[in-house]
Amino acid sequence: MTDDKDVHPGRDETPPNYPGYLARDVRSITGEVLHLRPIRPSDAGLLVSFHSGLGADSIYRRYFSMHPVLSDAEVVHLTTVDYRDRFALIVEGEHGFVGVGRFDRIPNTSTAEVAFIVADAYQHQGIGLMLLYNLADAARPLGITTFTAETQADNRSMMGVFRASGFAVTSSMEDEVITATFPIKDTDQSTITRARRRLIAYGADEIPRADP
Repeated sequence: MTDDKDVHPGRDETPPNYPGYLARDVRSITGEVLHLRPIRPSDAGLLVSFHSGLGADSIYRRYFSMHPVLSDAEVVHLTTVDYRDRFALIVEGEHGFVGVGRFDRIPNTSTAEVAFIVADAYQHQGIGLMLLYNLADAARPLGITTFTAETQADNRSMMGVFRASGFAVTSSMEDEVITATFPIKDTDQSTITRARRRLIAYGADEIPRADP
């Protein structure tokens, strides 16, 4: 990795179209207070640190290969988005990122490819589901109606998040790769699931108005 100043010019500047209104505190289902917000170019160093702390299995499931180090070009690509056709949210804790989710619109369509990755120590705490719901909330006003994702056939955790969401998921498999597709319009089941998640994370007396 070359010097951050050379790779990420203007990294301390917040983009003029940055949707800061989406930032807020959230909680994992264990009750830990975390912070959700859109990614920005100045997050380059945090993203590199997050990636370097991921286990080999987590990296392989996200990138379909052993990819322990992000290239400079990848870091720029992943942290520099237009917040319309390319969008990313991060969840951060006291010591850095604990999860990253993103969508990329398929050109000239209302469908976007969605992906997320969660730090090993924070898996199975509802972070993936939180990211999925919030990505869907961000995508709808942008004219995106459908998410699609590819995952390995044995990645039960990711498929579990999709199915637990309450969205109407359909899937197909080819060469041990599952393609999942689902409309992101809220359903009765997704509304119930979100309410249950809020109840678990916050308790009956602390449920916030803003859906986490």
